[in-house]
Amino acid sequence: MFKIKTLSLIALFVLLNSAATLASERSLNKNPIIIEFIDQMVKKDKFDRKELVALFDEVKTHPEIIEKLDRPAEAWPWHRYRNIFLKQERIDQGVQFWNENEALLAKAEKELGVDAKVIVGILGVETRYGRKAGNYRVVDALTTIVVDYPRRSKYFKKELRHVLLLAREEKISPLEFKGSYAGAMGKAQFMPSSYRNFAIDFDNDGRRDLIENTSDAVGSIASYLKKHGWKLNQPVTARATVSGEKYKKYVAKGMKPKVKVADINKYAVKTNAIISADEKASLIELEQKENNEYWLGLSNFYAITRYNHSNLYAMAVFQLSEEIKAKREKLK
Repeated sequence: MFKIKTLSLIALFVLLNSAATLASERSLNKNPIIIEFIDQMVKKDKFDRKELVALFDEVKTHPEIIEKLDRPAEAWPWHRYRNIFLKQERIDQGVQFWNENEALLAKAEKELGVDAKVIVGILGVETRYGRKAGNYRVVDALTTIVVDYPRRSKYFKKELRHVLLLAREEKISPLEFKGSYAGAMGKAQFMPSSYRNFAIDFDNDGRRDLIENTSDAVGSIASYLKKHGWKLNQPVTARATVSGEKYKKYVAKGMKPKVKVADINKYAVKTNAIISADEKASLIELEQKENNEYWLGLSNFYAITRYNHSNLYAMAVFQLSEEIKAKREKLK
C-alpha cells in the first residue's frame, strides 16, 4: 500500500511538473494575442518580424505572476501594510544610503526641486535602496500578463511595446531587462513607459541606466515627482480628526485633492496642522485594528500616488522618509 501511494505521488508530481513546463514553454508565436501584437509592432514601429518571432521563441510565461497580481499588498489593511516597510532595518539602511549619497541627493534637491527624504523613501519602499529590484525578465513578466490576465491585458500590452522600444533605443536585448513580477525595472522600479518618458541621464554619461546607476535612479525619481507636481519643502500630509457621518463623502471623493482646507469643516473634519486655507486636500482613511486613522492628502502626497496609485503606498513612503530623516538627524 505504501509503495502504491508513493508511486502515485511521484506520478502526480511528474504530471504537474510537466504541465507547468508546458505552460512556461508553450509556443507563444501561436498565441493569437502575440500574433496580433507582432503584427502591430511590425506595422506601427517598424520592427523586423523574424526578430520578434525569434524573441517570443525565447520568452517564458510564469503562472505564479497571475497569483501575485490577484493578491496585491495594497489590498491589505493599513496596519498590516505599514509593517512591511516601517521596520528598523529598512530605516537604518535608508540612513546609510542617504549618508553614502548625500551629495547626489543634495544635487537632485537643488536642480530638480524634490526633497531628498522622499527620494530615499521611495527607494526604500520600492527596492530597499536597490537591494531587491526583482529577478524576472521584464519581457517574460509582461508577456505573462498580456496572454494570461485579460483584465489587465490592455495596459500591459502597452508596457510590452514600450520595453521593446526601450531596448531598441538603448541598443540592448529586451531579454536583458530584469524587474518585478509586474515588469517594473531597476532601483527605481519604473515601468517601461515611465522609463522612456521620465528617466534621465543624471550623471551625463550618455545613458539612462536605472538598473545599475544610482545617480540616474535618484535623478529619475526626482524628475518623475517634479513632473507630477512635487513642491519643494512643502507639507505632504497632516493628521485629521472626523466626527459624525459627513466625512465619508469627503473620503469618497478619491485621492486627488479637491476640497480647500478652509472648507473641510463642512465635512466634520478638523486638523491642527498649519496649512494654507487655499490648499486643496483629499481625506485619507487608513484601516487600523481599532479606530481608523484619518489624514489630509495634500498636493505632494498626490504626487507620490502618481508613482503607485495607492494611498497606502504614498503613506508608507511618507512615514518611512520621516523616520529616516529623524534617525539621521539624531545621529549627527
